[in-house]
Amino acid sequence: MNYSESVQINPDQLRRLNKLVASGENLHVEFKRKATHPEKIVRELIAFANTDGGSLMIGVDDDGSIPGVKYPEEEWLSVRTALSKHCRPSLHVQPVTIRMSEKKYVVVLEVEKSSRRPHRLKVDLQRYETYVRVADKSVKASREMREIIRLAKKERNIHFSYGDAEKLLMHHLATHSTITLQDFKKIAHLSSFHASRKLITLVLANVLAITPTDKGDLYRRQL
Repeated sequence: MNYSESVQINPDQLRRLNKLVASGENLHVEFKRKATHPEKIVRELIAFANTDGGSLMIGVDDDGSIPGVKYPEEEWLSVRTALSKHCRPSLHVQPVTIRMSEKKYVVVLEVEKSSRRPHRLKVDLQRYETYVRVADKSVKASREMREIIRLAKKERNIHFSYGDAEKLLMHHLATHSTITLQDFKKIAHLSSFHASRKLITLVLANVLAITPTDKGDLYRRQL
């Protein structure tokens, strides 16, 4: 008997699953119909681990329907193999198999916010990418976002000087909701390196908040 065949229908599990699915994809929830492209699933798991944790459900469509999968062990094996091949450092993922009917299962992959972050996706022999979760999407992290993730793990007091560049930055944010690294460079007449370091420090000091996007990071004053 396969493991999945020994799994019994659990009404409490089904209620929790249906409740999560009904809420839709969000910061902590992602749906996948099948593990057809396991490297994409690894990307989502990395994003959860680098952000605030989450649950990826295999057997759930984007529209919230639950067609399930017939062979949950094969789905998990595909993901586990891809994790071993593509994720650095290694990431602990806890699979939970939920039985919907005689031949219908959902595999829930639980990921906690990782103490080993940032985790990276190995794209090829020389290229790695880091992802973070923003709303219901996984976004590739910039160099600044990767550094913020790395340094934010260390509890320490952040000190910074409030000089001319910082004054220009705050003046800009008094009339604009956000600013990019490139815009900050221009208004403060800074090199990419110095502008980057200042923005990273201000985020770590909770003066600014950073929102990664597909077109670059947006910085705003911390609420």
